[in-house]
Amino acid sequence: MGIVAVPDERLKLLGDMYHSKKVTPAVIEFVDIAGLVKGASKGEGLGNQFLANIREVDAIVHVVRCFEDGNVVHVDGSIDPVRDIETINLELIFSDIEILERRIAKTSKGARNDKTLAKELALLEQIKEHLENGNTAKTFVLSGDEEEENWFASYNLLTAKPVIYAANVAEDDLADDGASNSFVQNVRTQASSENSEVFVICAQIEQEIAELDEDEKAMFLEELGLKESGLEKLIKASYSLLGLISYLTAGEDETRAWTIVKGTKAPQAAGKIHTDFERGFIRAEVVNYQDLLDCGSLAAAKEKGIVGLEGKEYVVKDGDVMLFRFNV
Repeated sequence: MGIVAVPDERLKLLGDMYHSKKVTPAVIEFVDIAGLVKGASKGEGLGNQFLANIREVDAIVHVVRCFEDGNVVHVDGSIDPVRDIETINLELIFSDIEILERRIAKTSKGARNDKTLAKELALLEQIKEHLENGNTAKTFVLSGDEEEENWFASYNLLTAKPVIYAANVAEDDLADDGASNSFVQNVRTQASSENSEVFVICAQIEQEIAELDEDEKAMFLEELGLKESGLEKLIKASYSLLGLISYLTAGEDETRAWTIVKGTKAPQAAGKIHTDFERGFIRAEVVNYQDLLDCGSLAAAKEKGIVGLEGKEYVVKDGDVMLFRFNV
């Protein structure tokens, strides 16, 4: 398990303005699992027992090899990222079919005498057939029935999760973002067919970057002609794929970023800090972080009339600096 701070320059600027004792970035948790091999669902390699660990994740980052190197052995003896993607997808599909079969066995017991169970059983069998044809759950088209959508979500299928492909390239392919690497092009084609994100990374370089401090890191990236590290690209891709944004709270004690889903309303955003904030929500004082920095202080922003007082229906925007009023 790796817990990574989300880079956010807004935090430092606000922290400096408020002379905050502490600056706390949002974090993303990564669960690293061993590589899957063909036949994992039947117990090959480490088997698919550990797939249970990733049922709870929000998205899957699939690292695919897009470089040739005789010194680094590939388990299949050749480099073909699309084949590798299909191998993994197949193992995830097998794992999902197993979940569905257990659910079908449970549901069919009462389906004869219960219309709701019979309806769910029909859905389970449709999804299973879809997967058995080599398709992922995310390409299964639901009818729009709310009950069916809730059931589908509750199965928590691995192949229904959004995917980010990390195309792992040699150092030379980093500068043009893999544009001249045919393997990367193949991964991009595959990803666009399933609405997935792709970013190009060089794991070797990332390892070197991880050992540097901030200043050295900036110089190193500049020398390579890169604006950001692969990790930063991954975090951006994760936020984009999952529809996440950050709002900020700032003060002398702490300046902090809070991650929410785009479209979240003020009371639910407040609940991220503490459930009492959501339960007793009265209103929120809201100002855009750039406006706040330009004014130099919250008092000056209030004088200018650019601090909004927002109620329960306010939809929080990325970069909002918020102060919640609540009463429990």
